[in-house]
Order: sequence, then structure tokens, then C-alpha cells
Amino acid sequence: MPLNGDSSASPHQERVQVVEAAGVIGLATLLSRILGFARDMVLARLFGAGLAADAFFVAYRIPNLLRELFAEGSMSAAFIPVFSEYLTKRTKRDAWELASAAFTTLLTVLTGVCLLGILAAPWIVKLIAPGFSDNPEREALTTMLTRIMFPYLLCIGLAALAMGVLNSVRSFAAPAFSPVLFNIAIIASAFLLAPLFAEPILAVAFGVVVGGFAQFLSQMPALRRAELLFGWRFDFAHEGVRRIGWLMAPALIGLSVTQINILVSTILASYFPGGPTYLFYGMRLIHFPLGIFGVALATALLPSLSTQAAKGELDALRGTLGFGLRLIFFIIVPAMVGLILLRVPIVHLFFEHGRFTAADTQGTAAAVLAYAVGLWAFAGVRIVVSAFYSLQDTRTPVLVAAVALAANIALSLLLMGSLRHAGLALATALSAILNMAVLLVFLARRLGAFGWEAILRSHARVVLASAPIVVTCLWIAGLGVWTQPEAWVAKTVMLIVGMGISVASYVTVHALLGSDELDFLWGLVRRKITQTTS
Repeated sequence: MPLNGDSSASPHQERVQVVEAAGVIGLATLLSRILGFARDMVLARLFGAGLAADAFFVAYRIPNLLRELFAEGSMSAAFIPVFSEYLTKRTKRDAWELASAAFTTLLTVLTGVCLLGILAAPWIVKLIAPGFSDNPEREALTTMLTRIMFPYLLCIGLAALAMGVLNSVRSFAAPAFSPVLFNIAIIASAFLLAPLFAEPILAVAFGVVVGGFAQFLSQMPALRRAELLFGWRFDFAHEGVRRIGWLMAPALIGLSVTQINILVSTILASYFPGGPTYLFYGMRLIHFPLGIFGVALATALLPSLSTQAAKGELDALRGTLGFGLRLIFFIIVPAMVGLILLRVPIVHLFFEHGRFTAADTQGTAAAVLAYAVGLWAFAGVRIVVSAFYSLQDTRTPVLVAAVALAANIALSLLLMGSLRHAGLALATALSAILNMAVLLVFLARRLGAFGWEAILRSHARVVLASAPIVVTCLWIAGLGVWTQPEAWVAKTVMLIVGMGISVASYVTVHALLGSDELDFLWGLVRRKITQTTS
């Protein structure tokens, strides 16, 4: 039996495995996002949207972008297809040697990048936040925070490699739950270390590094159980490492176009007071459904797609891809509608405390609205790009990403004058939609039809089923309590009731329409209940 799955699995069995894996990842991500919201609420209360907050979020953006480029983005996309091929066609010893050589190479490269980043921090800050130059105190604080947090790149890069190994052997729990430790480390640093610092935000920066290191260490037991614990192997010319490198180079742009677009927004937002903070919190809310459902499903799909591509099973690959697109829109579109219509209540309830004011709520809500327009595209791109990388094609996404990036810059410059930071968020969303559309065209040419009729029928049901959500959310958002202070318990109950009615009505309409996606998910739930009670 292959290490990474049953080669005889039927399409239905493969989809069950994907959804079960996505469920594990989604549950872990939900816990991480809840703690992430707690973390953001703590930071909003302590620092508001002032000088320290702007400096921190700009400084954090730099290693976070590099993490996406060098670690979780390109590393996962390049490593998993090659490693899956080794698991499928070669011995376990060969796979371990590849993982060890990749670990040693990545450790060496990222150590060098971190040292260069620490030395070049003043110039990096001037490049990424030119609007900070008129305030030497803010610029100096951003530089200090950047230097403190750069080693986070090394920690999270190694954690991403461990995640790639474990996901390839269908072990999803340990890497999925590791971000929980990251959020705990930051919350603990804010409460326990911040009072000891003359500049409290520095403690939070140290918490970021500690949290990244914890993410790596927490996956070591699972690697040991899989008998794939990294060893030292200084073989930079290893055939598999070179293939990963060739795939990784273009993937630096291809998979991470969203992060690059956000970086462009950060640069331009530095000219607006509070702009970087509003965009950060706005994207955090977008990442809640995106991480729980979009990223979880894309993460679970990539090993399956890679295995099918390695075996030449293109019909199965097309089926898995079409299923992924239908399922992701089934979940993401109602989340998008809810975020757009409930943006002010959500931001008010979660963040408007302490130094985070009503004006900050409006600024963040504007960013949420603009970003949410492209939420379906942010999620869809991850699915489609996973298909390209499973085919070990990283060049096509690069070409498309270059077009999307140019569109983002042009739209940002066009919209920022009238819409300020919200225009930057809208430009990011529109460029993601363009990216998604062009990628689909190229993928259809590469693979042929992958269930367009079923996808369109599914999307039509999603649109119809979202109508009751619109009515419910408009009612909740129209209540006058969201501009009033206090009464937090009553507001929380109102929001939960509104979301509950929305979900119930959405599921009911799908049931009446005979939704394939709902039938599949309900069948999976019944199967789990039967297994539990038997």
C-alpha cells in the first residue's frame, strides 16, 4: 500500500478522504482563528490604531510576506508534488533522504536570508513604508520590530517543511494545530512580557518569534511516528532538491500573488494614518473563513491531486478539482455575503474596545467590504493553483500572477485617491478575481473540461440559497445597537442568532433544491455518527 493513500481508492472514497482531512484542518484552523481573534482583540485594546500598532503591523508584514514566499507558499507547493512522487514511486528511505536534504538546504538558505534582513532592516522599512519617513520615531520603531521578528521566517519556514512532509503522508492534525501555539505565545507575551518593556510592543514581537519556533517543534513527534524525522544531509545537489528549487523559483510569485498584492497595499497605506492597521484587521476577518475552509480544502486537495498526477490519472484529477471548486463555493459564498452585510457589527463587537475607537471601526469595516468582494476568488485561486502545482507546472501561474500584480498596482493608484485605504483593499480583491479567471482559462486548456455543467448548477443553487442570508443580515445590521457603547452580551446574542438563522435558511434552501454538496456532506456526517455509535 502506498504511503500517501490507496491507489485503488474510488473517486467517492478519494473525496471522502479529502473532506475528512479538510475537516481536521478546518477544525484546527477554527481554534487557531478564535485564538487569533483573541490575540487581535488584545492588541487592539492595548495599542488601538496608533503609532505602535502601525509600526508593528508593517514590520510583521515583512517576515510574514517572506514566510508566504519562501515557506508556506512556494515551499509547500513545490515540495509536496515532488515528495509525493518519491513516496509513490520510490522507497521510504529515498523519501527520507529527500526530506533531510531539503531541511538542511532550507535551514542554510533561510539563515542567510534572516541575517541579511536584520542588517538591511532600515532600508527595507524605507522601501515598504515610505510614508513613515515623515515620523522618525515611527520609522525607528518599525526598524527595531523588523529586526526582532525576522528570525520568525526561519522558524516558520522549517515548520512549513514539516507540514509538507506530514501532509504528504496524510497526517494533517499536528501541522494544522501548530498555529494554535503561535497565537498563545503572542497573547502570553502581550499579558506577561509587555509590562516589563519600556516599549510594550517589543514584547509582542518577541512573542511572534517564540510562537514560530513552537510551531516547528510541535510537529517533531508526528514526524518521528511517521519515521520521517529530519536528519542532517548536506546534499544541495540532490536531484529532488534541485527539482524542488526549479519549481519553487517561479512559485515565489505564482502562489503568493495575494500576499504581494497585500504588500503593495501596505506600502501605499503607509501614507494614510491608521491605514496599515485597518487593512491588517480587515484581512484578518477575511482570513477567518478563508483559512477555515479555503486553505483547509486546498491543503487537503494538494496531496490527492499530486498523487493522481504522479500516476497519470488525469480523469480522477479533473474530478477531484471540479469537486473542490464546487465545495469551496458552496461554503465561501455565504460567508462572503455575511461578512459584507455584517461587517460593522462584527468589527464593533470584536475590536471596538480600549483605544480602538468608533472611527477605527468604520475604517476597518470599509476594508472588510472591499476585501470581501474578492473572497471567493482568494479561495478559488488556492484550489486552481494547487492543480497547476500537482502537475509540476509553476510557470503558468507566474505569467498570470504578473498580469494580476500589474492590475493591482494600476487599480491601487487609481482607487486610493477617492477611497483611500479601502481603494487599496478593493484593488487587491479585483486583481484576485482577474487572477482566478485567467488561471481557469489556462487550466481548462491544459486538462479539458472538468465538470463545468455541474459547477455552474452548483453555483446557481448557492446564489439562490444566499437570498435568505441577505434578508437576515440586513435586519441584524440595521439594528441601532451597533453605534451604542456597552451591552456586549446582548450584541453577541443578536449576532449569533442572525448567523444561526442565516445558516439554517441556507441549508434549508439547498435541501429543497436537492444540492449534491449538501447530500455529500450530510452523508459524511451520518457515516461518522454511525461509526461513533456502533
